[in-house]
Amino acid sequence: MSLTKKEQRLRRSRQTRQRIAHQLVARLTVFRSNLHIYANVISDDGTRVLASASTAEKEVRDQIGGGGKGANVSAATLIGKRIAERAKAAGIEKVAFDRSGFAYHGRVKALAEAAREAGLQF
Repeated sequence: MSLTKKEQRLRRSRQTRQRIAHQLVARLTVFRSNLHIYANVISDDGTRVLASASTAEKEVRDQIGGGGKGANVSAATLIGKRIAERAKAAGIEKVAFDRSGFAYHGRVKALAEAAREAGLQF
C-alpha cells in the first residue's frame, strides 16, 4: 500500500513536531494551499494560537493586488513580515520553524527568510 502525497507530507510533519515539542518553545507553523499561505505562532504547550497571518486576510489581499493571488513568493514574503511583527507584539522573540512537511523551498522559504529579517529568531 502506498501513501498519498498528503499522507506523506503529514507523516513528515509529525516527525518534525515531535522534535519541536522537546525544545519547549513556541512554534511558527506554515500551511501552504494552492491559493493562499497561512502562518501561525502556537504556544509551546500547543494549546493556543498566539499570532497568525495569512493571504486570506482582506488587508493583505488589497495590498497584494492582482486579483488577490496569495500563492506566490512576494505574498509569502509579506506574510513572513506580518507574522514576525505580530509575534513580537505578543512578546515572542524565539520560535521553532515548523514547515508542516512542506519542502523548504519557494513560498515556505520566502516566508521563513522574511520572518528572520523582521527579527524573529529560529
